[in-house]
Amino acid sequence: MAQFLAPLSFNWPLSGDVTQGFDWSGARFGLINIDLGFSNAPEVEREALRRAGSYGRQLGQIADALEVVLAHVKIEPKSEGEKDALKAFRLLQDTIADIKREHSRG
Repeated sequence: MAQFLAPLSFNWPLSGDVTQGFDWSGARFGLINIDLGFSNAPEVEREALRRAGSYGRQLGQIADALEVVLAHVKIEPKSEGEKDALKAFRLLQDTIADIKREHSRG
């Protein structure tokens, strides 16, 4: 099924920029509608979020484990794509570390 996501930009008073894509194909309107995407087992998704934590937390733990592996294994990228992937991963980890530091100062 093709979906059309229309970007909608607006500012709440004193909030700054707020941008959200809306999927109008579902035609569900309510106070709060949260759709985490299609899943073959939505009950498993809900339980994983409840017990293992948010997707960000789960990805963070995977990334932390990958950092340990990269620290102990010599990797020689064979292509520019592999080099770019490792560089992008390092940049992502550095960016997240910066964000965490900025918020812990607060």
